[in-house]
Amino acid sequence: MWAMIYALLIKEFLAILKDKKSRFVLIGPPIIQLFVFGYGASFDLNHVPIAVYNEDQSIASRDFISHFTASPVFATVLTITHSEQIAPALDEQKVLAVLHLGPHFSRDLYTEQRSAAVQILIDGRNSNTALIALNYMQSILAKFNLDWAKQHQQSLPPAQLQIRSWFNPNLASRWFIVPGIVGLLTLVATIIVTALSIAREREQGTFDQLLVTPLTPFQILLGKAVPGLIIGVVEASFIIPVAVLWFKIPLLGSLLALYIGIILFVFAIIGVGLMISSLSITQQQGLLGGFLFIVPAIILSGFATPIANMPVWVQKFTLINPLRYFLVIVRSVFLEGFSVSNLVDQYWPLAIIGIITMSCAGWLFRRRMY
Repeated sequence: MWAMIYALLIKEFLAILKDKKSRFVLIGPPIIQLFVFGYGASFDLNHVPIAVYNEDQSIASRDFISHFTASPVFATVLTITHSEQIAPALDEQKVLAVLHLGPHFSRDLYTEQRSAAVQILIDGRNSNTALIALNYMQSILAKFNLDWAKQHQQSLPPAQLQIRSWFNPNLASRWFIVPGIVGLLTLVATIIVTALSIAREREQGTFDQLLVTPLTPFQILLGKAVPGLIIGVVEASFIIPVAVLWFKIPLLGSLLALYIGIILFVFAIIGVGLMISSLSITQQQGLLGGFLFIVPAIILSGFATPIANMPVWVQKFTLINPLRYFLVIVRSVFLEGFSVSNLVDQYWPLAIIGIITMSCAGWLFRRRMY
């Protein structure tokens, strides 16, 4: 039996490697997407264009503005001299924000009994970017307050907030995004390979040849599943060193814990891919079916937006999404140093999803064999 399954495995790998389209799907897109996501997908802000409207024109106001211009986050691209220039600058998206200091800024600054007001007008069309920019501005403002109080012997605030970020000291969004790419690209490669496997046989007319072999439906399905498992694990194994060595993401946890998660995740995805392939007559149908699953799986995984922010009924749908559990595993191993014992509650849902999807794939395969 194993000799026949081994022969089927060799046939599957040869079919994948000899097909130019399949080779490209396995090699080209993962590499491109890895670097596109690694460099392009970022929640960090750099060189944000701002405008300055300084009505005070004092040494104190220029000192305050220098705290912003010295920051790599902000770039002053426009100096406003009249209030009528503010609206066009924001409306035409020349700047993200306008920093406005009133004519009495320095006078109020030297008077402890009166606070010196600073107005920030910000473009709120992209609310996420606006909130991040405001947080940066508040940090710069807090630093200016402390520096000014020390230089002028004014009373410091009774309590000072000192922030230390756990697991991600520099709050670099790349540390959050790149580990997730391990799951994202493994999902794409595995789904595509398995979704095309049976559909390719039907389209090329070789499916009937499989039916006249001594192989049972279970053995045929196993021969289709194992290549997907190997390819998925190899794909993840390629991305992990790139994340660590190229993008400098720390891998603090156990490799064993990570690879248990990878194998269970790929096992669950293979079942989904084979279900799609069993229902598909052509490779085009298999490809479309694969992307029909991939897009909602990514959206409902917590890759970019927290699951806790989704409506309750949507959160329930995420419980059947394998990528949801794997993202917790990969980020916990990379950033939090988790071991196998810490991730058992993420392993068993993946195992159950894998068993259910593989069972459904086997049932669909037997039903549509003839």
